[in-house]
Amino acid sequence: ADEVFTSWGIETPKKFSEAEIRDILAKLSDEAKYGTILRAKGFVDATDGEWIYFDYVPGEADVRRGGAAVTGRLCVIGSKINEQAIKELFNIG
Repeated sequence: ADEVFTSWGIETPKKFSEAEIRDILAKLSDEAKYGTILRAKGFVDATDGEWIYFDYVPGEADVRRGGAAVTGRLCVIGSKINEQAIKELFNIG
């Protein structure tokens, strides 16, 4: 493979709505802005008191509810990842 894959991850106490997560995942397909995203996954505290778990691969996003965790975690894997743009997309840091 000519491309080198990297990953970006962060822990966050930030709360998200399910609509926000769905919107964020839809935007990850913008290669010019975020890089080539092959996979994103994580779990975050929801604004309604539950937890949102998500998985993303190009063309498909799975968002579901799950059990509580201590803090939210996000992981994005791809090539030429624009970490700053992804932080801004998730409104973190």
